[in-house]
Amino acid sequence: MLQKSHPVREVHAGDATVLGATYDGEGTNFALFSAYAERVELCLFDETGQTEIERVTLPEYTNEVWHGYLPGVGPGTLYGYRVHGPFEPENGHRFNPNKLLLDPYARDLAGEVEWSPAHYGYVLDAPDADLSFDTQDSAPGMPKCRVMDPKGYGGAGTPKPRIPWDRTVFYEAHVRGMTQLHPAIPPELRGTFEGLGHLALVDYIRSLGVTSVELLPVHAFPDDEHLMSKGLSNYWGYNTMAFFALEQRYRGPKGMAGFRDMVRAFHDAGLEVILDVVYNHTAEGNELGPTLSFKGIDNFSYYRTMPDAARYYINDTGTGNTVNTSHPRVLQMVLDSLRYWATEMEVDGFRFDLGTILGREPTGFDQRGGFFDAVGQDPVLTKVKLVGEPWDIGPGGYQVGGFPPGWAEWNDKYRDTVRDYWKGTEGLMGDFAARVTGSGDVYDLRGRRPWAGVNFVTAHDGFTLNDLVSYNDKHNAANGEDNRDGHSDNRSFNYGVEGPTDDVGITAVRERQKRNILATLLLSHGTPMILAGDEFGRTQHGNNNGYCQDNELSWMDWDGISEDGKALTAFVRDLLALRARQPLLRRASFRDGLIVTWLNPGGGEQTAEQWADAGANSIALRLSRDDLGGEGEEVWSDIVIAFNAHDGPVSFKLPAREEAPWRAIVDTAAPDGPARVTAGGEDAIELEGRSLVLFA
Repeated sequence: MLQKSHPVREVHAGDATVLGATYDGEGTNFALFSAYAERVELCLFDETGQTEIERVTLPEYTNEVWHGYLPGVGPGTLYGYRVHGPFEPENGHRFNPNKLLLDPYARDLAGEVEWSPAHYGYVLDAPDADLSFDTQDSAPGMPKCRVMDPKGYGGAGTPKPRIPWDRTVFYEAHVRGMTQLHPAIPPELRGTFEGLGHLALVDYIRSLGVTSVELLPVHAFPDDEHLMSKGLSNYWGYNTMAFFALEQRYRGPKGMAGFRDMVRAFHDAGLEVILDVVYNHTAEGNELGPTLSFKGIDNFSYYRTMPDAARYYINDTGTGNTVNTSHPRVLQMVLDSLRYWATEMEVDGFRFDLGTILGREPTGFDQRGGFFDAVGQDPVLTKVKLVGEPWDIGPGGYQVGGFPPGWAEWNDKYRDTVRDYWKGTEGLMGDFAARVTGSGDVYDLRGRRPWAGVNFVTAHDGFTLNDLVSYNDKHNAANGEDNRDGHSDNRSFNYGVEGPTDDVGITAVRERQKRNILATLLLSHGTPMILAGDEFGRTQHGNNNGYCQDNELSWMDWDGISEDGKALTAFVRDLLALRARQPLLRRASFRDGLIVTWLNPGGGEQTAEQWADAGANSIALRLSRDDLGGEGEEVWSDIVIAFNAHDGPVSFKLPAREEAPWRAIVDTAAPDGPARVTAGGEDAIELEGRSLVLFA
């Protein structure tokens, strides 16, 4: 509670141009944007965060920014805001000064959300509930913002690796999932940034041959109240409540410094760090959601509301609300956040969850909308990797290929086609050919490159690779939603038994299919992304929506890796080493002189009739470049990749060669050799059922 006897503090006008809490060595400037507020109170708390020791009205209001400077207030000070204004839900205004609010620019938080009815701006059980007004104080159960020293880290790290796009391989990982069960990580560091930056994990990731670690969200997020009531939690973290603050559950003994130490450890190893960021919605939900920050600061500005009914939110995200990046101050917040992570926290790029939202203007998606224009001219952000998830559930929300030049995109066309191909689905040879060669039908325009398509077959959302070839159906009962959650269109196949089996034949087929899918992914043009653990066959036991499973179901089981898993890891390492050495496998430009020829099993070029043959599922791809290779060189100028998704053997005739014969470099049916050799021409070679062979 507030100690009203505390002496009144000296307050100066301060600076409206620097948002957030900014310490200058003598005091702290506080500045908060709110276009419709009538008064803003800054609440200061003791070091426990439980007692409000002082409440200061920010004295100045300039250009829709409330601001004030407090001498003597320095790093470590805990604070929050109470914002006064109209409570008119029908007009989009939900001000309630009984609710303590997080500073949108807070660099650090102390404490967690401890849910209670006080977190809601309305009376929960009232008729037309969200139109009622709740007077309970939410401060006791709210995290507090912490003033930070901008010079608190000190020193400069290793220069960023700046991996060229055509050499980039993403490795999608979870901070806690990677470290919680790792035997080499000290127990006190497991589940933390410091644990992920441990030499044992950094060396392992580097040894795979990937270049860029893509982390699931690390911005501060709460555990959803409805999940906690079921004994579950928000494991993935796609529920941000503070875009500048790190999630506390991932912090180790060094606190915030541990994050930057982790980034620097990866940089020292030549690896990039990419953050999965969620600027499309927040943890405050719809009109029945809690009031934690933006909703109580300026609901009408921060969120998109229904044009004729501002009480309700536009829900293009499917999560209850949509951040209004059409508002200049909201757009500024997103850009300021991105620059903070790219500069002060030294990360190398971003993957934007439901990225279509960011390009959505009131008239619909616009690749020349305010967000894309702002990023495209920003001197910091144009130098980092930018990857969009190019879809949302709003009108015109599917925008694969629709992002502007300079951006890469998750390519779900690739995911679905490759899954279908190896499952044996008929009638998609033309689509498969386009995906393997960089999806030029999608990305070859306006100077975009093959790397613009991020190829993936599995990701955090959906089956792991092992489960993709082990289950026909999802098994999400542990999520407490009667198996209704998660995708039902998985394009998976169990090959005879649902889940684990002792059947040697089924196990052999599954292991071969894992190799087929990984080989296709890593030999295709475009930017590959591997889901952490797929390299050794990690399973989630058929759960394809582990968003709420912060337990052994989602964590990496390092001690449980089988002999098959170890062999698969070696296979992935070999493939990535090949990709790194051979330009034919990692095309940098659609205009590099590459000759692409598709061959039928008889050795001739694929004809129009053969492309149209719905039953055909065996084909070979020849790639050649006259400017590569040469006598004595180890760089290939001519290769053939033969694909056989048929469940039985198929004979292939390769082009005749007068020089050295074709040698099998990768063979998913015989990964340990011996390497098969053919002179081509009439000398046919048999591909085993469900196999891929790379000849060079």
